[in-house]
Amino acid sequence: MLQMLSQGAEIAREMIKIQRQIDALQLELSKLAAEFAQTDHWSDEGSNTPIDWIRFNCNLTEKVAGDRIAVGQRHAEMAASVRAMEAGEIGFSHLAVMARTAIATGSRFDEARLLKVARKASPGKFYYESLHYRHSVDAKSYAAEQVDLVENRRLWLSKGEDGGLLISGALDPIGGAAVRTVLEPLARRTSWEDRRNLEKRYADALVELATNGGGLKVQMQVTSSIDTLLGVIGAPGAENEFSLPISSKTVERWACDCGLTRVLMQDSVVIDVGRSERTIKGPRRRALIARDQHCQWGGCERPASWCDGHHLVHWLHGGGGEIENQVLLCHRHHWLVHEGGWQIVKTDDGRLMTIAPTVVFGRGPD
Repeated sequence: MLQMLSQGAEIAREMIKIQRQIDALQLELSKLAAEFAQTDHWSDEGSNTPIDWIRFNCNLTEKVAGDRIAVGQRHAEMAASVRAMEAGEIGFSHLAVMARTAIATGSRFDEARLLKVARKASPGKFYYESLHYRHSVDAKSYAAEQVDLVENRRLWLSKGEDGGLLISGALDPIGGAAVRTVLEPLARRTSWEDRRNLEKRYADALVELATNGGGLKVQMQVTSSIDTLLGVIGAPGAENEFSLPISSKTVERWACDCGLTRVLMQDSVVIDVGRSERTIKGPRRRALIARDQHCQWGGCERPASWCDGHHLVHWLHGGGGEIENQVLLCHRHHWLVHEGGWQIVKTDDGRLMTIAPTVVFGRGPD
Protein backbone atom coordinates (compact mmCIF):
# COMPACT_ATOMS: atom_id res chain seq x y z
CA MET A 1 0.00 0.00 0.00
CA LEU A 2 2.79 2.41 0.93
CA GLN A 3 4.60 1.52 -2.28
CA MET A 4 1.45 2.37 -4.32
CA LEU A 5 1.13 5.74 -2.53
CA SER A 6 4.79 6.50 -3.16
CA GLN A 7 4.40 5.56 -6.83
CA GLY A 8 1.33 7.80 -7.13
CA ALA A 9 3.17 10.75 -5.58
CA GLU A 10 6.09 10.23 -7.95
CA ILE A 11 3.76 10.18 -10.96
CA ALA A 12 2.06 13.35 -9.71
CA ARG A 13 5.39 15.17 -9.38
CA GLU A 14 6.41 14.10 -12.89
CA MET A 15 3.08 15.30 -14.32
CA ILE A 16 3.48 18.71 -12.70
CA LYS A 17 7.07 18.93 -13.95
CA ILE A 18 6.04 18.12 -17.52
CA GLN A 19 3.12 20.57 -17.41
CA ARG A 20 5.47 23.38 -16.34
CA GLN A 21 7.72 22.51 -19.27
CA ILE A 22 4.68 22.63 -21.58
CA ASP A 23 3.68 26.03 -20.14
CA ALA A 24 7.17 27.36 -20.82
CA LEU A 25 7.08 26.05 -24.40
CA GLN A 26 3.64 27.58 -24.93
CA LEU A 27 5.02 30.95 -23.85
CA GLU A 28 7.89 30.63 -26.32
CA LEU A 29 5.45 29.63 -29.06
CA SER A 30 3.32 32.67 -28.19
CA LYS A 31 6.27 35.03 -28.60
CA LEU A 32 6.99 33.50 -32.01
CA ALA A 33 3.29 33.70 -32.96
CA ALA A 34 3.20 37.42 -32.19
CA GLU A 35 6.33 37.99 -34.30
CA PHE A 36 4.88 35.82 -37.08
CA ALA A 37 1.69 37.90 -37.11
CA GLN A 38 3.77 40.95 -38.04
CA THR A 39 5.13 39.27 -41.18
CA ASP A 40 3.44 38.77 -44.55
CA HIS A 41 4.13 35.04 -44.71
CA TRP A 42 0.60 34.04 -43.70
CA SER A 43 -0.85 36.29 -46.43
CA ASP A 44 1.62 35.03 -49.03
CA GLU A 45 0.42 31.49 -48.35
CA GLY A 46 -3.21 32.48 -48.89
CA SER A 47 -4.48 32.69 -45.31
CA ASN A 48 -6.98 35.39 -44.37
CA THR A 49 -5.36 36.10 -41.00
CA PRO A 50 -2.31 34.95 -39.02
CA ILE A 51 -4.73 33.13 -36.72
CA ASP A 52 -6.02 31.11 -39.68
CA TRP A 53 -2.48 30.16 -40.72
CA ILE A 54 -1.51 29.11 -37.18
CA ARG A 55 -4.79 27.25 -36.69
CA PHE A 56 -4.31 25.21 -39.84
CA ASN A 57 -0.55 24.61 -39.77
CA CYS A 58 -0.13 24.09 -36.02
CA ASN A 59 -3.35 22.04 -35.64
CA LEU A 60 -4.94 24.36 -33.09
CA THR A 61 -8.43 25.71 -32.57
CA GLU A 62 -9.14 29.31 -33.52
CA LYS A 63 -9.36 30.37 -29.85
CA VAL A 64 -6.07 28.70 -28.91
CA ALA A 65 -4.30 30.27 -31.90
CA GLY A 66 -5.70 33.66 -30.87
CA ASP A 67 -4.52 33.09 -27.31
CA ARG A 68 -0.99 32.41 -28.54
CA ILE A 69 -0.83 35.72 -30.42
CA ALA A 70 -2.46 37.62 -27.54
CA VAL A 71 0.05 36.32 -24.98
CA GLY A 72 2.94 36.97 -27.32
CA GLN A 73 1.81 40.54 -27.90
CA ARG A 74 1.24 41.30 -24.22
CA HIS A 75 3.86 39.24 -22.35
CA ALA A 76 6.15 42.24 -21.81
CA GLU A 77 3.52 44.14 -19.83
CA MET A 78 2.69 41.00 -17.81
CA ALA A 79 6.18 40.39 -16.46
CA ALA A 80 4.98 39.55 -12.94
CA SER A 81 2.49 37.04 -14.31
CA VAL A 82 5.17 35.42 -16.48
CA ARG A 83 7.38 35.03 -13.42
CA ALA A 84 4.46 33.54 -11.49
CA MET A 85 3.94 31.01 -14.28
CA GLU A 86 7.62 30.10 -14.32
CA ALA A 87 7.44 29.56 -10.55
CA GLY A 88 4.44 27.26 -10.95
CA GLU A 89 2.06 29.62 -9.13
CA ILE A 90 -0.21 29.92 -12.18
CA GLY A 91 -0.41 28.15 -15.53
CA PHE A 92 -0.25 29.28 -19.13
CA SER A 93 -4.06 29.20 -19.23
CA HIS A 94 -4.09 31.94 -16.56
CA LEU A 95 -1.62 33.90 -18.69
CA ALA A 96 -3.93 33.66 -21.72
CA VAL A 97 -6.85 35.07 -19.71
CA MET A 98 -4.57 37.83 -18.40
CA ALA A 99 -3.53 38.78 -21.95
CA ARG A 100 -7.12 38.84 -23.22
CA THR A 101 -8.08 41.05 -20.28
CA ALA A 102 -5.15 43.40 -20.96
CA ILE A 103 -6.32 43.79 -24.56
CA ALA A 104 -9.92 44.40 -23.52
CA THR A 105 -9.18 46.93 -20.76
CA GLY A 106 -6.27 48.84 -22.34
CA SER A 107 -4.90 51.54 -20.06
CA ARG A 108 -7.14 50.35 -17.22
CA PHE A 109 -5.32 46.99 -17.02
CA ASP A 110 -4.17 46.30 -13.45
CA GLU A 111 -1.91 43.23 -13.50
CA ALA A 112 -1.20 43.21 -9.77
CA ARG A 113 -4.90 43.11 -8.90
CA LEU A 114 -5.63 40.34 -11.37
CA LEU A 115 -2.56 38.28 -10.48
CA LYS A 116 -3.69 38.16 -6.87
CA VAL A 117 -6.94 36.56 -8.07
CA ALA A 118 -5.19 34.23 -10.54
CA ARG A 119 -2.96 32.73 -7.83
CA LYS A 120 -6.07 31.61 -5.92
CA ALA A 121 -8.31 30.49 -8.78
CA SER A 122 -8.49 27.79 -11.43
CA PRO A 123 -8.19 29.05 -15.04
CA GLY A 124 -11.96 28.73 -15.50
CA LYS A 125 -12.75 30.65 -12.32
CA PHE A 126 -10.11 33.25 -13.17
CA TYR A 127 -11.77 33.82 -16.56
CA TYR A 128 -15.10 34.33 -14.77
CA GLU A 129 -13.54 36.80 -12.32
CA SER A 130 -11.77 38.60 -15.17
CA LEU A 131 -15.17 39.39 -16.70
CA HIS A 132 -16.27 40.96 -13.41
CA TYR A 133 -13.07 43.01 -13.48
CA ARG A 134 -13.71 44.14 -17.06
CA HIS A 135 -17.23 45.22 -16.11
CA SER A 136 -15.90 47.11 -13.09
CA VAL A 137 -13.40 49.19 -15.09
CA ASP A 138 -15.48 49.74 -18.25
CA ALA A 139 -19.13 48.72 -17.95
CA LYS A 140 -20.01 50.47 -21.22
CA SER A 141 -17.56 48.41 -23.30
CA TYR A 142 -18.59 45.21 -21.51
CA ALA A 143 -22.25 45.92 -22.33
CA ALA A 144 -21.28 46.64 -25.95
CA GLU A 145 -19.62 43.21 -26.21
CA GLN A 146 -22.80 41.60 -24.92
CA VAL A 147 -24.75 43.56 -27.54
CA ASP A 148 -22.53 42.03 -30.24
CA LEU A 149 -23.18 38.55 -28.84
CA VAL A 150 -26.94 39.15 -28.97
CA GLU A 151 -26.74 40.45 -32.54
CA ASN A 152 -24.87 37.26 -33.51
CA ARG A 153 -27.50 34.86 -32.17
CA ARG A 154 -28.12 32.13 -34.73
CA LEU A 155 -30.55 29.22 -34.98
CA TRP A 156 -30.65 26.81 -37.90
CA LEU A 157 -33.69 24.61 -38.51
CA SER A 158 -33.62 22.00 -41.27
CA LYS A 159 -35.69 18.96 -42.15
CA GLY A 160 -34.12 15.54 -41.93
CA GLU A 161 -34.73 12.71 -44.41
CA ASP A 162 -37.08 11.08 -41.90
CA GLY A 163 -39.10 14.28 -41.52
CA GLY A 164 -37.52 15.16 -38.18
CA LEU A 165 -36.37 18.66 -37.30
CA LEU A 166 -32.60 19.24 -37.05
CA ILE A 167 -31.67 22.15 -34.77
CA SER A 168 -28.31 23.85 -34.35
CA GLY A 169 -27.24 27.33 -33.40
CA ALA A 170 -25.52 29.64 -30.96
CA LEU A 171 -26.92 31.97 -28.29
CA ASP A 172 -25.34 34.77 -26.33
CA PRO A 173 -24.65 34.07 -22.62
CA ILE A 174 -27.78 35.92 -21.44
CA GLY A 175 -30.07 34.34 -24.00
CA GLY A 176 -28.52 30.97 -23.25
CA ALA A 177 -29.11 31.47 -19.53
CA ALA A 178 -32.77 32.28 -20.17
CA VAL A 179 -33.22 29.16 -22.32
CA ARG A 180 -31.49 26.93 -19.76
CA THR A 181 -33.50 28.47 -16.92
CA VAL A 182 -36.68 27.40 -18.73
CA LEU A 183 -35.47 23.95 -19.82
CA GLU A 184 -33.62 22.77 -16.70
CA PRO A 185 -36.71 22.19 -14.50
CA LEU A 186 -38.47 20.33 -17.34
CA ALA A 187 -35.36 18.25 -18.09
CA ARG A 188 -34.96 16.78 -14.61
CA ARG A 189 -35.34 13.01 -14.23
CA THR A 190 -38.90 12.10 -13.32
CA SER A 191 -37.77 9.18 -11.16
CA TRP A 192 -34.74 7.05 -10.40
CA GLU A 193 -35.94 4.71 -13.17
CA ASP A 194 -35.81 7.53 -15.73
CA ARG A 195 -33.04 6.28 -18.01
CA ARG A 196 -33.16 9.12 -20.56
CA ASN A 197 -29.78 10.74 -21.09
CA LEU A 198 -29.40 14.51 -20.77
CA GLU A 199 -29.72 15.19 -24.51
CA LYS A 200 -32.99 13.25 -24.63
CA ARG A 201 -34.36 15.07 -21.57
CA TYR A 202 -33.46 18.46 -23.06
CA ALA A 203 -35.23 17.54 -26.31
CA ASP A 204 -38.32 16.37 -24.43
CA ALA A 205 -38.26 19.56 -22.34
CA LEU A 206 -38.17 21.74 -25.46
CA VAL A 207 -41.17 19.94 -26.96
CA GLU A 208 -43.05 20.13 -23.65
CA LEU A 209 -42.40 23.86 -23.46
CA ALA A 210 -43.60 24.41 -27.03
CA THR A 211 -46.73 22.29 -26.67
CA ASN A 212 -47.58 24.08 -23.42
CA GLY A 213 -48.07 27.22 -25.49
CA GLY A 214 -45.28 29.11 -23.81
CA GLY A 215 -47.32 29.23 -20.61
CA LEU A 216 -44.42 28.28 -18.32
CA LYS A 217 -43.54 31.04 -15.89
CA VAL A 218 -39.80 31.67 -16.02
CA GLN A 219 -38.15 32.17 -12.64
CA MET A 220 -34.86 34.05 -13.08
CA GLN A 221 -32.67 34.67 -10.01
CA VAL A 222 -30.15 37.48 -10.25
CA THR A 223 -27.56 38.41 -7.62
CA SER A 224 -26.43 42.00 -7.85
CA SER A 225 -24.85 44.74 -5.77
CA ILE A 226 -26.72 48.00 -5.32
CA ASP A 227 -23.87 49.76 -7.15
CA THR A 228 -24.40 47.48 -10.17
CA LEU A 229 -28.12 48.27 -10.31
CA LEU A 230 -27.37 51.97 -10.15
CA GLY A 231 -24.64 51.71 -12.83
CA VAL A 232 -21.93 53.03 -10.53
CA ILE A 233 -18.47 53.07 -12.14
CA GLY A 234 -16.29 50.27 -10.76
CA ALA A 235 -19.20 47.93 -9.92
CA PRO A 236 -18.92 44.25 -10.94
CA GLY A 237 -21.48 42.57 -13.16
CA ALA A 238 -24.57 40.85 -11.77
CA GLU A 239 -24.73 37.05 -11.60
CA ASN A 240 -27.10 34.28 -12.69
CA GLU A 241 -26.60 30.54 -12.22
CA PHE A 242 -26.34 29.71 -15.93
CA SER A 243 -24.58 32.80 -17.27
CA LEU A 244 -21.35 34.73 -17.28
CA PRO A 245 -21.42 38.09 -15.45
CA ILE A 246 -24.40 40.15 -16.59
CA SER A 247 -24.35 43.79 -17.67
CA SER A 248 -26.10 46.29 -15.41
CA LYS A 249 -28.19 47.31 -18.45
CA THR A 250 -29.58 43.78 -18.78
CA VAL A 251 -30.47 43.69 -15.08
CA GLU A 252 -32.20 47.04 -15.51
CA ARG A 253 -34.37 45.60 -18.32
CA TRP A 254 -35.20 42.48 -16.34
CA ALA A 255 -36.19 44.63 -13.38
CA CYS A 256 -38.63 46.52 -15.62
CA ASP A 257 -41.20 43.75 -16.04
CA CYS A 258 -40.23 40.09 -15.75
CA GLY A 259 -40.23 37.06 -13.49
CA LEU A 260 -37.21 37.96 -11.39
CA THR A 261 -35.92 37.00 -7.96
CA ARG A 262 -33.39 39.62 -6.91
CA VAL A 263 -30.67 39.10 -4.32
CA LEU A 264 -29.12 42.45 -3.42
CA MET A 265 -25.65 42.59 -1.87
CA GLN A 266 -23.74 45.34 -0.12
CA ASP A 267 -20.18 44.79 1.11
CA SER A 268 -20.61 41.02 0.44
CA VAL A 269 -23.67 40.88 2.75
CA VAL A 270 -27.18 40.00 1.54
CA ILE A 271 -29.41 42.97 2.34
CA ASP A 272 -32.55 42.10 0.38
CA VAL A 273 -34.18 39.10 -1.29
CA GLY A 274 -37.21 39.94 -3.41
CA ARG A 275 -39.84 37.44 -4.48
CA SER A 276 -40.17 36.56 -8.15
CA GLU A 277 -43.16 38.37 -9.59
CA ARG A 278 -44.05 40.68 -12.43
CA THR A 279 -43.52 44.27 -11.46
CA ILE A 280 -46.45 45.22 -13.72
CA LYS A 281 -49.35 42.87 -13.05
CA GLY A 282 -53.01 42.58 -12.20
CA PRO A 283 -55.29 45.60 -12.87
CA ARG A 284 -52.35 47.80 -13.89
CA ARG A 285 -51.23 45.36 -16.58
CA ARG A 286 -54.79 44.86 -17.82
CA ALA A 287 -55.17 48.64 -18.08
CA LEU A 288 -51.84 48.89 -19.90
CA ILE A 289 -52.91 46.20 -22.38
CA ALA A 290 -56.30 47.85 -22.93
CA ARG A 291 -54.64 51.19 -23.66
CA ASP A 292 -51.66 50.08 -25.82
CA GLN A 293 -52.90 46.73 -27.26
CA HIS A 294 -49.51 46.06 -28.91
CA CYS A 295 -45.85 47.12 -28.88
CA GLN A 296 -45.65 50.90 -28.97
CA TRP A 297 -42.44 51.12 -30.99
CA GLY A 298 -43.23 52.87 -34.25
CA GLY A 299 -44.33 50.40 -36.91
CA CYS A 300 -44.34 47.37 -34.58
CA GLU A 301 -47.60 45.54 -33.92
CA ARG A 302 -46.43 42.63 -31.79
CA PRO A 303 -49.48 41.69 -29.66
CA ALA A 304 -49.63 42.54 -25.98
CA SER A 305 -49.13 38.90 -24.97
CA TRP A 306 -45.62 39.11 -26.48
CA CYS A 307 -44.76 42.39 -24.76
CA ASP A 308 -43.12 43.59 -21.55
CA GLY A 309 -44.20 46.63 -19.61
CA HIS A 310 -41.47 49.26 -19.90
CA HIS A 311 -41.03 52.15 -17.45
CA LEU A 312 -40.31 55.35 -19.37
CA VAL A 313 -38.48 56.57 -16.28
CA HIS A 314 -37.10 53.45 -14.58
CA TRP A 315 -37.96 52.99 -10.92
CA LEU A 316 -34.21 52.84 -10.21
CA HIS A 317 -34.08 56.48 -11.32
CA GLY A 318 -37.14 57.69 -9.47
CA GLY A 319 -39.88 56.67 -11.90
CA GLY A 320 -43.25 55.71 -10.47
CA GLY A 321 -45.56 52.77 -11.10
CA GLU A 322 -48.40 54.83 -12.59
CA ILE A 323 -49.66 53.73 -15.99
CA GLU A 324 -48.64 57.08 -17.52
CA ASN A 325 -45.02 56.04 -16.92
CA GLN A 326 -45.43 52.68 -18.68
CA VAL A 327 -45.68 51.42 -22.26
CA LEU A 328 -45.82 48.01 -23.88
CA LEU A 329 -42.67 46.99 -25.78
CA CYS A 330 -41.94 43.66 -27.43
CA HIS A 331 -38.83 41.81 -26.29
CA ARG A 332 -36.69 43.07 -29.18
CA HIS A 333 -37.57 46.73 -28.72
CA HIS A 334 -37.36 46.51 -24.93
CA TRP A 335 -33.82 45.18 -25.39
CA LEU A 336 -33.00 48.04 -27.78
CA VAL A 337 -34.02 50.61 -25.15
CA HIS A 338 -31.89 49.14 -22.36
CA GLU A 339 -28.88 47.32 -23.85
CA GLY A 340 -29.09 48.75 -27.37
CA GLY A 341 -28.68 52.38 -26.33
CA TRP A 342 -31.97 53.65 -27.85
CA GLN A 343 -34.30 55.97 -25.95
CA ILE A 344 -38.06 56.18 -25.96
CA VAL A 345 -39.58 59.39 -24.58
CA LYS A 346 -43.05 60.88 -24.31
CA THR A 347 -43.65 64.33 -25.76
CA ASP A 348 -45.83 66.99 -24.13
CA ASP A 349 -48.76 66.01 -26.36
CA GLY A 350 -48.46 62.34 -25.33
CA ARG A 351 -46.75 60.97 -28.45
CA LEU A 352 -43.86 58.52 -28.12
CA MET A 353 -40.56 59.26 -29.83
CA THR A 354 -37.70 56.82 -30.38
CA ILE A 355 -34.19 58.26 -30.38
CA ALA A 356 -31.28 56.36 -31.91
CA PRO A 357 -28.05 55.83 -29.91
CA THR A 358 -25.72 58.80 -29.81
CA VAL A 359 -22.74 58.38 -32.13
CA VAL A 360 -19.50 59.58 -30.56
CA PHE A 361 -16.71 60.25 -33.04
CA GLY A 362 -13.09 59.96 -31.95
CA ARG A 363 -11.16 63.16 -31.40
CA GLY A 364 -8.49 64.07 -33.87
CA PRO A 365 -5.00 65.21 -32.89
CA ASP A 366 -4.80 68.41 -30.89
